Amino acid sequence: MVDSTENVIAPPLRRRIQNDDTALYRVVIELDTRKATFGAVRSQVVALVNQILQNADRSEQHILSTGDDFHPYIRARLQGKVIKELVELDQERSDVGPLISAVRADLDDDRYFNPDNMVRTVISVPMLNKIEADEDELQSVMVELNINYCKGRPLAKGRVIGLISQSIQETGGSSDQEFVSEWKTKTSEQYVYAKLTGKTIRKLVDLDQTKRPEDCRPEDDWHAIYHVWPDFKIRAQIWRSTATVKADACRRSFATTGRGIVWAILDSGIDGSHPHFIKHSNLCPPSGLAHMDFMGPNPVEVLADKLTDEYGHGTHVSGIIAGELTTEYQAVSLSRQKDQNGKISYKAVPVDALVIGVAPECKLLSYKVLDKIGEGDVSTVIAAIQKVQELNGYGRNIMIHGVNMSLGYDFDPEWFACGQSPVCVEVNRLVRSGVAVVVAAGNTGKGFALTINDPGNAELALTVGATHRDMPHSYGVSYFSSKGPTGDGRSKPDLLAPGERIISCGAGPDLRTYLQKAGSLPGGTGAKVAYYLERSGTSMAAPHVSGIIAGILSTRSEFIGLPEEMKDLLVKNATDLGREKSFQGGGLADMMRTIQAM
Repeated sequence: MVDSTENVIAPPLRRRIQNDDTALYRVVIELDTRKATFGAVRSQVVALVNQILQNADRSEQHILSTGDDFHPYIRARLQGKVIKELVELDQERSDVGPLISAVRADLDDDRYFNPDNMVRTVISVPMLNKIEADEDELQSVMVELNINYCKGRPLAKGRVIGLISQSIQETGGSSDQEFVSEWKTKTSEQYVYAKLTGKTIRKLVDLDQTKRPEDCRPEDDWHAIYHVWPDFKIRAQIWRSTATVKADACRRSFATTGRGIVWAILDSGIDGSHPHFIKHSNLCPPSGLAHMDFMGPNPVEVLADKLTDEYGHGTHVSGIIAGELTTEYQAVSLSRQKDQNGKISYKAVPVDALVIGVAPECKLLSYKVLDKIGEGDVSTVIAAIQKVQELNGYGRNIMIHGVNMSLGYDFDPEWFACGQSPVCVEVNRLVRSGVAVVVAAGNTGKGFALTINDPGNAELALTVGATHRDMPHSYGVSYFSSKGPTGDGRSKPDLLAPGERIISCGAGPDLRTYLQKAGSLPGGTGAKVAYYLERSGTSMAAPHVSGIIAGILSTRSEFIGLPEEMKDLLVKNATDLGREKSFQGGGLADMMRTIQAM
């Protein structure tokens, strides 16, 4: 008899999916090789996954790795509802029967970065993980108060203490075991310290989110709790990342606008309709250059008004490098946060600040090398690199000054010598021809050294790791940022730049999902609105450095065609964050110090 879906998906994973089937889960898909060879079964299951992902409503879903004849499995990062659909379709096979024997949470390999861990949550991710493991276990918590509470911070503290007492009572807890630490709480204006079980913590947040005080209006900020932490505090501030690398100061002091500079974006494309690129005509390339789509049978030129980005990644990257929103548009930031059960909700917030790229006037050239699920072939990337070489006359007439590659794959020393893979060789050749190549280090660094991705292993590439958006000295290198050294002992990454919760241009399936789920949106009928999304990863760090170089070249043109010298200046003048060199490279990119050293 064919196994039911419930018997295929492991119970702990099934419960998490039932709670939120829109979240991403890293899973191991175990394959049944009794009916066919591992290679044949793997191919059919991979094809089924890719078929489902063609219509996925959010990005960042991928097959991460596969096993072998002795270990028949597929590791993947998928939404809960995609996992359910995959198992259901597999169960319906009429030819050889189901090929998937089990799907379970991947607990064996923590290298892969889960973007959902960067979503703002009232209960912090580490705390949520502890609660999910055992909601009856006592936890020492810090409840951070909302400083914007409509009745003032002292009353916010009183409300939280009262809600804690109510939560303990409603969950049947014991006041002997669960309590507020009064003496500690009295010493702080910002926190309430307590010992609570997981179920009480969830009830506390639920009451604060749903039980509005009678004397507060619905439009008031009446939630008393900002965050619940185990032992630390992180605050996300919007539109702060350009200041972190001192790009705003450089624009004021040295006019580092990027004017006259062209940057190729090897990514999933750019949404030509986004208002962010209108003011400076960033997508109108100089004569002799054109946007290119490399994803079809043959590369084709694309007009600026026909540019699309079905995945959304390339548009987000591009908005960090260049562009500036005109005042006739209202910028709206779409973000996600988790409730007391870890379920993701969506919100839209108008942004009353200047929305501007690092080098706002830089021209952007879309070289589409990734498809609508964010995947592509290395050979396509190499073809795009060769096109840049051709247009530049192999260094004789540089029209494209730089390339951003917020892409890559895990390096495996069994394939090639480190830094000598085909794509790394081509990157080195491109740099030697006079083009700056900025590459994301990768997001596989959680707890592991030697995790720099290709083509970040290329010797001459400027490989960028990630740090906190506006508090890099406090938080250092992002936990997910791939770490060096390279497999053959070279120092990588070269630099760090902001890569956590970066707000930039929205496009693709994520934007559609945010718009559908964010509820009422700011702006009335007929209002001109530009949407921006939050993303995390070294993919967001790399374009900060691309923008820095483009801005500097626009005012220090003698360095055009000298990318190795530019890289050396950036690394030598970076800000040391006091972390291991194999984690931070030279440190945080510092645009002001670099240009002053020239």
